[in-house]
Amino acid sequence: MSRQPQHDFYNLTPDAVLDALEAIGFEPEAALLGLNSYENRVYQYRDYANHRFVVKFYRPNRWTDEQILEEHEFCHELVENEIPVVAPIKIQGKSLFYHNSYRFSVFQSHGGRSPNLDDEDTRKWLGRYLGRIHCLGESKPYSHRPELNLDNFARQSLDYLLTHQFLPAHVEESYQTIAQHIIDACQEIFDRMSHIQILRLHGDCHPSNVMWTDDGPHFVDFDDSRMGPAVQDIWMLINDKEDRKPLDDILTGYEDFREFNDAELKLIEPLRAMRMIHYSAWLAKRWADPSFQMNFPWFDSNRYWEEQILYLREQFAEIQNQ
Repeated sequence: MSRQPQHDFYNLTPDAVLDALEAIGFEPEAALLGLNSYENRVYQYRDYANHRFVVKFYRPNRWTDEQILEEHEFCHELVENEIPVVAPIKIQGKSLFYHNSYRFSVFQSHGGRSPNLDDEDTRKWLGRYLGRIHCLGESKPYSHRPELNLDNFARQSLDYLLTHQFLPAHVEESYQTIAQHIIDACQEIFDRMSHIQILRLHGDCHPSNVMWTDDGPHFVDFDDSRMGPAVQDIWMLINDKEDRKPLDDILTGYEDFREFNDAELKLIEPLRAMRMIHYSAWLAKRWADPSFQMNFPWFDSNRYWEEQILYLREQFAEIQNQ
């Protein structure tokens, strides 16, 4: 993986995007439309045959080439098994392309809307497809992509926030204390759950990464795909954690194709807490990117960190009450 300067990525221009596409044989006809992606730079365009595509330019120094290609392989396996996933287009057997210092992939653009998670049939439908995804996900492990675990999602995130001094002085001790309490509590739970199977996941299966049409769902953006417990792809689809029925509906559909280990339900609140700490560190790591400062102006404020301490305390109580 080349060490691309970050400022080159921040300053990716429309001309550079068009040059990259033309270099692999695409001829965009319409103007580029920037899509709502912060981690990568993603644009939709249309060619002269009126076909719509999406091009993704990967943030440098995040994934290795091997990790990106492993994700691509998983997506193509899913498509080959008639699971509705948007996989990168292959040109002469390649799905990852290079232009100057940039790495990018191209996808067909699939329209759709967010799934109606208030609808019982929709929830069961999603569950069936998640079950199918996980059946394939457990058929073999990733070799290069990491595992979603307490170390890389919580411990390393907390260490980053502390060593890079993102926490305001007046909340640093309080934040560190509650985050460490959460990490310790999660460790106890994960130690008891050491028998839980891990498999290839979507990894970031929130409703915005599911596009719905009259024919049902299709899953997009496997950029955060990694090894982890099956429940990680399930809990993020639940709007109201106080209402058990949506979860039961998803699991009803899921178990049409794959048995779900109910013991994993004990991992939902720890996984939620880990994601909260990881999210703050993710923002901190990207803070030099001008697009982050523009889209997340509240991150660099005392109020943000004061609220995070409150949310983490509430989440700690949820973990303790399990």
